[in-house]
Amino acid sequence: MSAPVRRRTVLLAGGAVAAGGVILGGGTAPAAAETPAKSAPDPQVAAILRRIRPPRFPNRWYDVTDFGAVGDDATDCTAAIRAAIETCHRRGGGHVVVPAGDYRTGAVHLLSRVDLHLAEGARLAFSQDPAAYLPVVATRYEGTECYNYSPFVYAYGQRDIAVTGRGVLDGRADATHWWDWTGGPPPNESPDKTLLIQMAADGLPVTDRVFGDGHYLRPNLLQFNRCENVLLDSITVKDSPMWNIHPVLCRNVTVRGVTVDSPDGPNNDGIDPESCTDVLIEDCTISTGDDCIAFKSGKDADGRRVNVPSRYAVVRNCEMADGNGGVTAGSETSGGVMDIFVRDCTMSSPHLERAIRIKSNPDRGGTIANIDVRRVAVGQAADSAIEIVLNYANVVTGAYPPDVHGISISQLTVASAPRALNLLGLTDDPLRDIRLDQCRFDAITEDNVIENVEGLRLDHVWINGTRVDN
Repeated sequence: MSAPVRRRTVLLAGGAVAAGGVILGGGTAPAAAETPAKSAPDPQVAAILRRIRPPRFPNRWYDVTDFGAVGDDATDCTAAIRAAIETCHRRGGGHVVVPAGDYRTGAVHLLSRVDLHLAEGARLAFSQDPAAYLPVVATRYEGTECYNYSPFVYAYGQRDIAVTGRGVLDGRADATHWWDWTGGPPPNESPDKTLLIQMAADGLPVTDRVFGDGHYLRPNLLQFNRCENVLLDSITVKDSPMWNIHPVLCRNVTVRGVTVDSPDGPNNDGIDPESCTDVLIEDCTISTGDDCIAFKSGKDADGRRVNVPSRYAVVRNCEMADGNGGVTAGSETSGGVMDIFVRDCTMSSPHLERAIRIKSNPDRGGTIANIDVRRVAVGQAADSAIEIVLNYANVVTGAYPPDVHGISISQLTVASAPRALNLLGLTDDPLRDIRLDQCRFDAITEDNVIENVEGLRLDHVWINGTRVDN
């Protein structure tokens, strides 16, 4: 095994100098950045897709207006929607229909064999009053389990559930509702976040980690916790208090044709599968105030206690705009993130900081391995096109160094970004076995930063028209 690279910098802006053993090859640069032609699925992707089956529902339909809901953007429809869901579930399942109109509501709790179907023109306008999301429920807040305000659409331990249709789930968060809990003058979320992490580190039982009323931990827009056979299809979600779509400890999850329109809020991740197995995310359009798609698996002590990875996921044919990262692993990686396959996606925005991002630190631990990215076209990125770092949140020492290895990125094209690569391992915990193949980076203006990397391989990689291989 080759020795770790303590610092290796490839000078890209001028295209004339390479350091640390990287060879500048000859030849002619490939054509300008565009999505390469698709190829047949590889065996690992095909095996995952064979296991993923969206749930099916009986041909029974329950209109929420028959239970008293009124789409006048004024009437509180919480009880009516809940009654429709409970009736549908009790009678063996089917579809709960929200017709066109604006329906004010608090927390919506899904039950097994129920599809919540939002017709075109339907909008669930979620209450801005935190009391509408009580009593507290079992949830995971930034990778740590606790009891907190209910996510706006929530399910726990259910099977065969869905939210479908061309309607909108509007979280209605803004600068004076939910988002203002993130900073500024007290009260805000900072003391509660610190308390929750300490509770987990001390081994306090989850049932004793109770927040909600009088506290300031924001809920998700949609969270499905310990569920099986989950489908989200064609809906639009917007303006969540924090993470928009958050499956936790779920199996067999399909997110298809979903639009995430939430570019303004803090921590407004688009789709965050956490400790989930067999996930398909396809044909989605995502613009967020944080990462577009982020695979997670629990944080620090509590993540190690639960110890369930995110594993076997396919992301394909998605379009990302604003966000801190296009497709991301981390930063909550304590249970591991493995066997993630990204195919045929496009990303571009002046506010897209990075295309592919892996982030962790030595407090988190976990294995991040077999991340395979192919045929991704990036128009514009605002920072490094590819970032893999083990110093997230400026933490560089700790008892649980993550194991990051086996990262493969091929046929990635970048039309414009300040930097191609930002790869930062740690002195005693290098990144290992990272391969770029048939990638092109154009309009690069800053040097790569590559530190503590073992087994970096560049094959047919072009930067500013010059081939850079090793």
